[in-house]
Parts: sequence; structure tokens; C-alpha cells
Amino acid sequence: MLISGIHSRPKYAGLRVDRSGTHHIILSDTPRDIARMVEGLEPAPGPTEVWTVVGACTVTAAEERGPDGSVVRRAFRSRPLMFDMLGHRLARESMGLRLYAIGEEAFLWDVAALARSFGVDGDEIQLDHAGSERRRVFCVHCRAMTENVRTNIVACVGCGAHLTVRDHFSKRLAAFMGVQADAEVRGDLPPVEEIFR
Repeated sequence: MLISGIHSRPKYAGLRVDRSGTHHIILSDTPRDIARMVEGLEPAPGPTEVWTVVGACTVTAAEERGPDGSVVRRAFRSRPLMFDMLGHRLARESMGLRLYAIGEEAFLWDVAALARSFGVDGDEIQLDHAGSERRRVFCVHCRAMTENVRTNIVACVGCGAHLTVRDHFSKRLAAFMGVQADAEVRGDLPPVEEIFR
């Protein structure tokens, strides 16, 4: 059974351009209508880049400038490649950068964790959930992460325990907590339901 109303569950209020920033990077885990999803983006608030994971194996880090030259669009074939490039970028960034991330929760909090590791303050990052509600689940027993979970009960990829997927979310781990569902009586499991689409 899911436990709802837990205060650690992230809340998202949409993205709004922070005009105090001097330059902006918008990251998306899949192609999206960014202009519609980020309030105040048009006209561009200064140097602005839109980085998108497109998933095509022929794309490495293609770059395309907007018609007015102010918005740079970069396409990446995978999240790891995007995060690698973002790490290199953050290592040489200056004050005034604002980051915006749009996508599934695991993607959002991976962006936030990477940014924090380079000293980007929480006020300089905005996150907005879009897409699937699939979850990354952290096993509290063996510390393994199970990705793309759609059901209330999932077998841990690390130890094989049947985990109840809780609503408790760890921003540090970028995952929801999973606890053994049949800890009291081995094999006594509630019905498995697909609830995260």
C-alpha cells in the first residue's frame, strides 16, 4: 500500500525564467515544446541554451542556433552524454547561470545533484515534472536502485526482495524508498498493481 501525504514528496510549480540570471540552460529528457513550458522564455532573457536528449544514436552533441542567434539548441543521444557535457560546462561556469530541468523525476533530481556538486545553489535551479510517473526505487536493504518502476510492488534488482514502493522521496538519492513488502510473512504480498504510468 502506498503511503500518501508524505512531506518529502516533491512539488513542482512549473518553470519561469529568472530574470536575475545572466545566462540560462534548459535541459529536457526528451524533445518537448520548451517555449510553451517555460514562462517568460520569449523573447530570450539573455544567452539561452536548450539541451535535449533525443535518443538518436547518430547524434552526439549537435548544436543549432535559433533564427535570432540568441537561443542555442543542443541535441544529445543520451542522458549520460548530456550529464558529462553539463559537468564540463559547470566546471567553468561563472555567477549568474540559471538551470531549468524538465522531465521525469529521476532525470530532474540527477540534474539537481550534478549542479549542486559544482556549487550551483538551489535558488539557481528550477525543476518541473513532465512525462511518465515511473519511479526510481532505492532498496533500503541493499542500497540498489531499480529504474522505471510502474507497480506498487517491485523485485529489487540488487537483492531480489519484493519492495513496497513508498511515496517517501529522497532528493539526495533522487529516488523513492522501497521497503520489503513481505518482511513479516515471506511470500505474503499484496496484489501488484500498475499505478505509475
